[in-house]
Parts: sequence; structure tokens; C-alpha cells
Amino acid sequence: MNFTSIIYGTWLLFVVYWLISAAGAKKNATRPWKGIVFRMVVFAGLFAYLQTVRPNARLSHAVIVPVPVGVLGVAICLLGIALAVWARIHIGRNWGMPMSIKQEPELVDTGPYSYIRHPIYTGFLIALLGSAIAAGWWWGIALLTFAVYFLYSAKMEEKRLSQVMPTQYPAYMRRTKMLIPFVL
Repeated sequence: MNFTSIIYGTWLLFVVYWLISAAGAKKNATRPWKGIVFRMVVFAGLFAYLQTVRPNARLSHAVIVPVPVGVLGVAICLLGIALAVWARIHIGRNWGMPMSIKQEPELVDTGPYSYIRHPIYTGFLIALLGSAIAAGWWWGIALLTFAVYFLYSAKMEEKRLSQVMPTQYPAYMRRTKMLIPFVL
């Protein structure tokens, strides 16, 4: 079974959904292009790296993993994507790119946000973990890169949201975890 193709197809569908769902988001309160160059450089560098380390498509398109391992990886990937989508539905128009603050921001504390402050980041990281299990170690490099990026983004967002919502957000931080329910 070609789990690599399943993983790539899953991510493609997810990206299409993500782009379509972004259409109704509120405008940014901060400069919309601030930090975009940094993000583009990080993502371009990661993409270039992944293109150089993945198996040569002419020699071996798919990574060979035992079926139970591949199924587990795909299931974990789907679980992560489901969490990110669930969170995206709950945050609604308040959704934005990492480290952006929306005009007239609202504190969302329903659905996955009642347990963790950054469930979209958590969902992405879970999906990348599943991808690494099912489709190859180079997805693990993406996982580590995005983990660092998301931790930095989460800290910056929390700092800004604490300034914008000085009573609400610190109280929300005390009753929820950043990325992993009941742990972190």
C-alpha cells in the first residue's frame, strides 16, 4: 500500500479546505505583511530541504512501511487534521496567520479552545507526526521545524493577546494549556 500518496493527498485536500475557509476572516489589526517574508523564507527553505532528502521519485516514490505502521500514521495524520479543522470552525472569523491579531478580537474558549489555547498548531503537529510515521523521516524534519515555529508564534500571540485583553486572556491562560491538554 502506498501510504506516501495517501499522506500527500490528505495534505492537499487539507490545504484546499484551509485556503477556502480563510476567505471570511476578519482583517488584521497589525500590518498584514509584517513577518510574511520570514514565513516565506522558512517555508521555502523547508520545502527545498524536503525536496533534496526525499527518495528520488524515479527510483522509489513510496516509502515502504509495514501496513499496520502505515495505517497508524495515516490515522494519526487524519486525527491531527480533524483537530485543526474543528479548531478552525470554532475560531471562525477570528482565525489568522500565526502571530497576527485581528480587528476587534474575541476570546474563543469553546470546542478545543476550552482545553488548549492553540489547537490548530497542535493539530498541525499531530498531522505531521502521523505523516512522518506513514511517509518517511523527512516529515519528522518538518515536524521539528514547525514545532519551533509554532512555539515561538504561540508565545508571541499570547503576549499580544494579554495586552489586547488584559483581564480575559491571562485568566484564560490559567485555566488552559498551550498545546497539550492537561500537560503543556
